[in-house]
Amino acid sequence: MTTATAGGAPPPATSPAPRPAKSVTGTRKWIAAVFLLPALVLLGALVVYPIGFSIYRSFFDQSGHSFAGIDNYKTLFSDHTIRTAVKNNAIWVVCAPTIATALGLIFAVLTERVRWGTAFKLIVFMPMAISMLAAGIIFRLVYEQDPARGVANAVVVGVHDTFTTSAGYPKAHPLPTAPLKDAGGGAFITRTAVHAGQPALLPLVGVAADTMPTSAGTAKAAPSEPGKVTGTVWLDFTKGGGGRPNVIDPKELGLKGIKVEAVKDGRAVASATAAADGTFTLPTSADGAQLRLPEGNFHQPYNGVEWLGPTLVTPAIIGSYIWMWAGFAMVLIAAGLAGLPRELLEAARVDGANEWQVFRRVTVPLLAPVLAVVLVTLMINVLKIFDLVFIIAPGSSQADANVLALQLYRSSFGTEADLGVGSAIAVLLLLLVIPVMLFNIRRMRKEGRR
Repeated sequence: MTTATAGGAPPPATSPAPRPAKSVTGTRKWIAAVFLLPALVLLGALVVYPIGFSIYRSFFDQSGHSFAGIDNYKTLFSDHTIRTAVKNNAIWVVCAPTIATALGLIFAVLTERVRWGTAFKLIVFMPMAISMLAAGIIFRLVYEQDPARGVANAVVVGVHDTFTTSAGYPKAHPLPTAPLKDAGGGAFITRTAVHAGQPALLPLVGVAADTMPTSAGTAKAAPSEPGKVTGTVWLDFTKGGGGRPNVIDPKELGLKGIKVEAVKDGRAVASATAAADGTFTLPTSADGAQLRLPEGNFHQPYNGVEWLGPTLVTPAIIGSYIWMWAGFAMVLIAAGLAGLPRELLEAARVDGANEWQVFRRVTVPLLAPVLAVVLVTLMINVLKIFDLVFIIAPGSSQADANVLALQLYRSSFGTEADLGVGSAIAVLLLLLVIPVMLFNIRRMRKEGRR
């Protein structure tokens, strides 16, 4: 029961005693600070301090004792090797995330309606389980120049040889005593003219056993045909020894497929191709001509594309990166695609839109937030790409494939290390990452306000 004061006025209200400060979750702030302290210490030791020291070190010379001002930053734009790294990083940032995201989008949309879509997604995503080191070793072998070892060149050479006949005898040549002599430009020609009814002998040596066609047969002396020039071109070498030079011995093989030309006054008047036993036949017009084996018979066989050469090394390494990360993009986009309101897609189809219009005008705009997440994540990832370039690019073309993270490693370690330049490169990488991070933070806040 409340007692009234004099004059009947109620007693003054007493304010409640202040409670201890608590966080939003009801936890006292000092308790939260205690639990956060180890993480803050690690964050300061592993992130804040290295960033601060790198900025500080970038203003000193190679020895670290003399103040260099902005000389190290000037080196970033005056040194040819570092400029190449900056250019390659720009190519990486533009191409790799865009292509990986586009492929992920295509895979996610196309596999949505097929029965085996889950199995396909699993196969595409599997490279993500492989480390960058292992992927680099794999693609170093894939891009091997020798078609017998490199898968990429094996495919290219196989397709090329399907439509183009390659020369089969790149190192073949006649003996000094043979009826053939050097005609210049890699071709060989008979020392004297040939005549109808007198079979010509065109012996060659220097053909490796692995370049001989499997269908090559035992060399035979060409029969004499009236009015026609005949002859034999063969490998003048008897396996195991015992053969005679410029004579067709029983165990010697014909050089199948060699082209033979009849030349008069420097002009080819007729040509023929040697059969499996090395024999060939030329028409009457070849009578009195010299026989020439053109240089096309002796070119080096097509050996594929120089994937790791100075021109293609960066696109080749980007291809290996896309192989790894397209699955990552596909999985995230597929998750976003599963959450799209299907009634909007069906409404567009009811209104007469075809599948391409539905994809371009409905699906892609609705997936824009997911696509932005994937694109930004991959952009940050490629800015610090190092492993693939270091492992895949051979020493002869590593300078052409150079990127900032690799140049940071090369400048900071080794006998000629310059920690001033290395720190400046680290600061440049930080400055390049910050705008992408700010864009990502701004996008996330905008999404949170929706």
